[in-house]
Amino acid sequence: MFKEIIRQIFKDKFASVALIILIFMYVCILFANFIAPYSNNFSDRSLSYAPPSTIYLIDENGKFSKPYFYNYKRTFEPKLYQNIYTLDTSKKHYVKLFARGEQYKICGVVPCSIHLFGTDRDGRLFLLGTDINGRDVFSRLLFGGRISLTIGFLALFILFPIGLIYGGISGYFGGMVDVLMMRFAEAVMAIPSFYLLIILASILPANMTSTQRFTLIVVILALIGWAGFARVVRGMVLSIKNEEFVQAARTIGASKMRIILKHILPQTTSYVIIAMTLSVPSYILSESGLSFLGLGIQQPDASWGNMLKEAQEYINILYRPWLLTPGVLIFVAVLCFNLIGDTVRDILDPKGKMR
Repeated sequence: MFKEIIRQIFKDKFASVALIILIFMYVCILFANFIAPYSNNFSDRSLSYAPPSTIYLIDENGKFSKPYFYNYKRTFEPKLYQNIYTLDTSKKHYVKLFARGEQYKICGVVPCSIHLFGTDRDGRLFLLGTDINGRDVFSRLLFGGRISLTIGFLALFILFPIGLIYGGISGYFGGMVDVLMMRFAEAVMAIPSFYLLIILASILPANMTSTQRFTLIVVILALIGWAGFARVVRGMVLSIKNEEFVQAARTIGASKMRIILKHILPQTTSYVIIAMTLSVPSYILSESGLSFLGLGIQQPDASWGNMLKEAQEYINILYRPWLLTPGVLIFVAVLCFNLIGDTVRDILDPKGKMR
């Protein structure tokens, strides 16, 4: 099935481009330590809000040159009452491939200091500028993507088994069991999800580590999302449980849980794949929204949501547009997931496309 889905996706022009973009994003965050020229915690406060570095390929004599750039120097302009950055043209800093830089660990075990690109020790290369603390935005985008692009999948791995089993039991047993289970699920669905997220995230202890906060946010996202999924599964089970293969399983003495898990729920695979693909964007937006409001991943750790928080000030949008790049990546990732989700839905549910 999965090979057929991939083959059909590549037949669709927009979906194939979306899949390639997402694969590229996930490869980048997987090798973030290698691709990023700086670590997640690198900071040079003397270069707060430094603009992106300009890479030159032609020298002052008009000849082609190895890629180089100039450092920025900051001066205070009393008339404008703000810092002004100018190029320090006294020294060229060349961009090097597979350069040595800050040490990191491959898979958390093997120490390594080789980066995809870098420069000399006193050079400051910022492809997308810096934030208020002088941290490289490009590097933090890569590290922040690890949280923003994975939190949705981790939440789905928790909520989908819960929703499948809950909806399967409710639909199969029916009667009072079905009534009670569905009323509880509808009560959960009636709670405004984003406001519940805000309330739950706001009561988390302030001294929690980033790993603990990340884990709890995943659990919170999962706990508010299972009910709607369980309700749809329950509806599918109601129609499947009367099929001949289910009757045959009952005849040979299969237990009720075996019938649910081995015979009925596998028939919902197509819907599960569609639902998972279309659900990821909402969890990316939820995490980004929480972090943007200061209730999700906390500084100094990066996520696209808390990086975007600096862009809420008008002066930053006007004079420091590079701070909006996390928002651009959120938009691109959500759009790509939606394009792929729509295509998968059309592949697995052609009747729905006709409707």
